[in-house]
Amino acid sequence: MTQSTNITFHEGNVSRTERSELLGQTGLTIWLTGLSASGKSTIASALEQHLLHLRVHSYRLDGDNIRFGLNSNLGFSPADRTENIRRISEVAKLFADSASVAITSFISPYKEDRNSARKLHEAAGLPFVEVFVDVPLEVAEQRDPKGLYKKARAGEIKQFTGIDAPYEAPEKPEIHIRSDQESVQACVEKIYSYLENKGYISAR
Repeated sequence: MTQSTNITFHEGNVSRTERSELLGQTGLTIWLTGLSASGKSTIASALEQHLLHLRVHSYRLDGDNIRFGLNSNLGFSPADRTENIRRISEVAKLFADSASVAITSFISPYKEDRNSARKLHEAAGLPFVEVFVDVPLEVAEQRDPKGLYKKARAGEIKQFTGIDAPYEAPEKPEIHIRSDQESVQACVEKIYSYLENKGYISAR
């Protein structure tokens, strides 16, 4: 990828500390990862709603939704998947830097890509919370709300994660959820409790 030249980063007049103090909250990224149909988007939507009702400004970045706009020119090859995650990592970092809670729900199947997202946030001094939405493949296939697993098994979709493309599960996520054993509300409460205990958020 060609890098831009002759550019200079322009610092604004508001520091991150001042912005957080004025808005009354600290920015961070909550990164939900897991197989298709694991429940990532459902949990992310419920978490966003829960936080907003507590007056915690948050915004959900969904894997499918992003591909309608920002990442509409990307496919599902390994290189495109990596670029997909690189872009959303940068966007999530911007949201977090603005003192918002960025909630991302992406399959993000490769450990290296997720680690790159984490390092990007750590280098900027921003919290990064990885949430592994874990579900057995057979359960995800049974759910199959979009019929994608059926198409992948029939050979109609190539390079589908969990079928003919790998999913590298997180080894040490901050939060591990079994969405086939816990309700959506229980998953949201588990994430919220972690954030509260870490001092990342507080209800207002």
